[in-house]
Parts: sequence; C-alpha cells; structure tokens
Amino acid sequence: MLYFNSDYMEGMHPEILKRLSGINMDKNTGYGGDAICESAKEKIRQACACPEAEIYFLAGGTQANAVVIKSMLAPYEGVVSADTGHINAHEAGAVEAAGHKVLALPEHDGKLDAGEVENYLKRFYEDESHTHMVKPGMVYISHPTEYGTLYTRKELEALKDVCTRYRMPLYLDGARLGYGLAAKGTDVTLPLIAQVCDVFYIGGTKVGAMFGEAVVFTRHLTEGFFTVMKQCGAVLAKGWFLGVSFDQLFSDGLYTKCGANAIETAERLKAGLREKGYSFYVDSPTNQQFIILENEKMNELKKNVSFNFWQALDDDHTVVRLATSWATKMEEVEKLLAFF
Repeated sequence: MLYFNSDYMEGMHPEILKRLSGINMDKNTGYGGDAICESAKEKIRQACACPEAEIYFLAGGTQANAVVIKSMLAPYEGVVSADTGHINAHEAGAVEAAGHKVLALPEHDGKLDAGEVENYLKRFYEDESHTHMVKPGMVYISHPTEYGTLYTRKELEALKDVCTRYRMPLYLDGARLGYGLAAKGTDVTLPLIAQVCDVFYIGGTKVGAMFGEAVVFTRHLTEGFFTVMKQCGAVLAKGWFLGVSFDQLFSDGLYTKCGANAIETAERLKAGLREKGYSFYVDSPTNQQFIILENEKMNELKKNVSFNFWQALDDDHTVVRLATSWATKMEEVEKLLAFF
C-alpha cells in the first residue's frame, strides 16, 4: 500500500531524531525556558530578519490557532476568515468554543480578497446597529491555503494595508509554510511574512518536526500570551522537545530542504498525472494536489493507494487529495503513477 494521505505520516527528520537521541539524558529546565528553545528562537529571528520577534512553541496547529486568537481578541470580537479556512471548516469549532465567532467570507482558490475584506469592514461600520454585532477584530489567512494555493507578495501587502487602516492584526497560519516557501515562482519569503503579518506560525508538525509549531509575534502583541497558553493547557512541561525540532530545522537549511523535497516530488506527480490526461480541481503549486477521478477509478485506486477524499464533484466524479512530504521518495511517486 502506498500512503499519500497527508504530510505528517512519518515521525520526524532523521537529523532531529539523532539530535534528540544525543541529548536524551541531559537535564533541561521546563516550560520552554531552556537553552535549546532560546537557541531555536534566535535562529528563527535571524531567518525572519526580525530581531525583535517574540516566539512561543506550541504542540499543534489547532492549538496554536485557538490560543493566538483567544489571546488577541476582546470577548466581543470575531475573526475574519475565508469560508474554507481551517479555523472555519476543520477545527471542530475550537475558535467558537473560546467565545469568538469566525466571520467567513467567500474564498478564491482558498484565498481572501483584500478588496472584499475591505468592503465587508466598510459595510460593518456603516451599519448603524453594528454595536449589536460581532466586531471583526482580526484577519486570518493560511499560506499555503487549504487548497495548496499561495498568496503573492502583492496580495499579502494589500491585506496588510486593509488591516492597518482598520487597526486589526493580520494572522497567518503557516502549518505548511515550508512548502509554500519552497514552491516554484513564489515571491513570498519568510522576512516578507514577518513584515506584513502581526503574528504567524511556522509549522513543524507537517514539515519534518516530531511535532510543534513556532508562533512568531512581530508587533509586540504578546502581553499575557504565556498565561493564556497555560490556561489552555498549551504549555509543554518538557518544552525542549519542541525546541530541539526547531533548533535543528533552522540549522544548515534543513527546513528549506524539507520543503524542497515535497515540492520536487509533487511536481513530478503533477506532471505524470497530466501526461496521463487527468484533470485537477485547482492548480496547486505546493505539496497538496487535488485530482478529479471517476468514481470507478477512485475505488480501484483504493486497493493500492491510501489518499484523502476531498469532495464529491458530481454523481460520477470525486475530488481526492494526494499529498507529498519532506519524506516522500521519488520512487514512491513513480510507483503511484503506475496505478493511474
């Protein structure tokens, strides 16, 4: 059986495992206050070209989203998101459970349009009864999006301009950020993200780490954040386990290498499927590929390949997702293509 369900099916990059084995019996202070976490934070600041950044390590993406949003919004505020955004569609109401409504707007290949966000905010404040409504207090985006698509520099800067005018923070979910940064032709870099976003996170779980996400605050909006983490059960006692992964990922370009492998294997997969005449639901430049299959072919494929159902397209066709990762081997892609 070939497994292309997701990008977090393997444990961790061997270099991280080797590092963990080497320090296993060392004694470290708890809760992320150790030298390893501090080293990882400094490497991330350098990679972001943001020496003033404040960085916190959390265990997973839903946890990071829920804690960041809870910490930054007033009780009467909600968060603007694309209707396909992860916080709106696939986090079981984690944001709402903390008392904050997700204010969903239409998506465009998974992305928010800055003009539509501005129109929404304008209409909100023009409504004479807006004090009876949930106030938009933050804009949430993900890069890559749920469809593997990417924002451009121009699009990010436009969203930042809107947020600045309305005095709202821009928050970027970077669960798969490493794959977005490695995509061919992108003009978005880590320093650019640090420039335009008030807060974002660098995903480790899906990009080679054992687990963990690095939340990066670039605008000193972190008063009480650690305490909110603690209230939410998001402070890991053995915090150095998170620190080790990121300290290693940001040494010798490992994070970049992890991203590049997923993109190279995804590009080969995409080219091979196109050669065989298959169509794609969306043109994704990253490691997630969404293929339209006849249902008969999909059921046949299930005998040898594990993948994700995405959505029924019509009575006879289904969209499925195939995902490569930092660990995908090119020979696995060739074996996969042989089943199509």
